[in-house]
Amino acid sequence: MNVSSNTADRELVTTRIFDAPREKVFEAWTNPEQVVHWWGPRGFTNTIHEMDVRPGGVWKFIMHGPDGVDYQNLIEYKEVVRPEKLVYSHGSNDDPRQFEVSVTFEEEGSKTKLTMHSIFRTAEEFKIKVEKFGAIEGLKGTLDRLEEQLAKR
Repeated sequence: MNVSSNTADRELVTTRIFDAPREKVFEAWTNPEQVVHWWGPRGFTNTIHEMDVRPGGVWKFIMHGPDGVDYQNLIEYKEVVRPEKLVYSHGSNDDPRQFEVSVTFEEEGSKTKLTMHSIFRTAEEFKIKVEKFGAIEGLKGTLDRLEEQLAKR
């Protein structure tokens, strides 16, 4: 995923250091038996219908919101480099809300530096995700839940 000045107004980048080896963090992202426990902000639960982590593979799931609303999700994997990188599209190609995500997993001794970089199709869509849907707070909560999941294993 290339970053250029013409995408700065529609990008969300976050970095977090996890006190776990890279392989363990990557496994938590790609194993449906683990991801079901931490994916999404606090209060959300998941039903995973399919998770095929390979280029061209898909992850189909429903996020159940604390308000009782169900959110259908589709992720299509573009690039999978174990245990270093995941690149995927979140949403279907015909959905204007679709966005691209790159997640890198870097070794830092016995810890892992995770960088998640999302690029939205438009600055307006980015603004909606941040302001209406709380994307920044939701991402922080999701990574907090991942950290808790890693501590259990």
